[in-house]
Amino acid sequence: MTVPAGLLIGGDRVLSDTLYEHVFPATGRPNATVALAGAAEIDRAVGNSWDAHREWVSLTVDRRRDLMIDLADLLHEHLEEMALLNVQDYAVPISYAGTAVLLERFLRHFAGYADKPHGLSTPVNGCFDVNLVEREPYGVVGVIAPWNGALVVAASCVAPALAAGNAVVFKPSELAPLAALRFGELCVQAGLPPGLVNVLPAGPAGGDALVRHPGVRKIHFTGGGTTARAVLQSAAVNLTPVVTELGGKSANIVFADADLDAAAQMSAHQGPLMQAGQSCACASRILVHDSVYDEFVEKFLAVVTAARIGDPFDPAVRMGPVVSQHALTRILTAIDTAVAEPAGELLVGGRRLGGALADGFFLEPTVFGDVDNASQLARTETFGPVVSIIRFGTDEQAVALANDTPYGLNAFVHTRDLQRAHVTARRLESGSVWINTFSEIAPQGPYGGYKQSGFGRTGGVDGLHEFLQTKNIRIAMPR
Repeated sequence: MTVPAGLLIGGDRVLSDTLYEHVFPATGRPNATVALAGAAEIDRAVGNSWDAHREWVSLTVDRRRDLMIDLADLLHEHLEEMALLNVQDYAVPISYAGTAVLLERFLRHFAGYADKPHGLSTPVNGCFDVNLVEREPYGVVGVIAPWNGALVVAASCVAPALAAGNAVVFKPSELAPLAALRFGELCVQAGLPPGLVNVLPAGPAGGDALVRHPGVRKIHFTGGGTTARAVLQSAAVNLTPVVTELGGKSANIVFADADLDAAAQMSAHQGPLMQAGQSCACASRILVHDSVYDEFVEKFLAVVTAARIGDPFDPAVRMGPVVSQHALTRILTAIDTAVAEPAGELLVGGRRLGGALADGFFLEPTVFGDVDNASQLARTETFGPVVSIIRFGTDEQAVALANDTPYGLNAFVHTRDLQRAHVTARRLESGSVWINTFSEIAPQGPYGGYKQSGFGRTGGVDGLHEFLQTKNIRIAMPR
């Protein structure tokens, strides 16, 4: 029997009363046993994090900067290991599993902010008082990551939180805990104070305990809207501030002047193929101009149907399974509903894969054409390899259809016309607009949603400021 993977608290692996049997989605068989945190473990971690925070802020800023760079250097030595752990976690194909590269990049970027001035001084009308505006860390923050992007959330949240001077209690999902736990070990190995990054895989009970804990001064939550509402209700007990990065139903607009071959390739991988569509950035609504609709659909389906599906450890594989039997059942139900409604024409896919893949949670990439934008298929986040193709006739209609959704995290535009690109991007109700390119977050750019896709930002100076609170200090000075 394998030794259960313990929680990481204060640099030590700790077991709990609750053990979780982690299932590898590609085979449907267990591949690890993981300890899950409850209220007692959360309480222990928060107390430990406060000790680590005090040690962290007692260091000089240049020492903190250097330790974050040391962590990035160490992570660089373990990029292959972290990619393999990502595959073990949720069976993402190895070709897409290199998110530790993003984490390294964020660590290096935000390390540079650790020794930069965060405050300012301003004159005060009518007197010579010294008026200081300081930005200070919260102390201990809780970061809750979804199963499909623990290292991405570590990049976008843990890196700036550390640069701002905070300690972090990091809660990955029980569905994907392995890479996050290893990252926590690397933090200790790099010389960060033990407990500065505590990693506690947990289910809903542990997550609720973290959000409700009075020692946690801010929460960053990435996940779905239903859970976000529960998080906000629990955080209200102590009036804990919360930042959310939630779901999406991203519009992907293909104008008549687009490079259709490039648009088809990007749309296929940003849609049903990458992470089997299990991404908040999934371009699941493809809006195509009438004049190129048939040509685009032909090219798009050619890419989708040619993509290799199977063993996620195979570098040639472009699509793996969905994360669980529950997710598979939910997605198949959504497909059946769309067929029965009907929301549009089922062009390809819609079935569970059998044969050598029958034991895993594999689903054919599924494409509906001529979809009604008012249908449940077009309005509800499927979180699977299911996309809708929708016609439009004018630029105004394209923007109206794109904005006709409760979500606003990402939008995509394919056009060769620079003016059209600028005008369309400014009219789209979305936190990020990607023109002729994939969704690729960078540490220099703020990322977050409009409407029901969340509030607050990660990345850039905006992301750093999410982990700092503002204080005004005024010193009386005689004239």
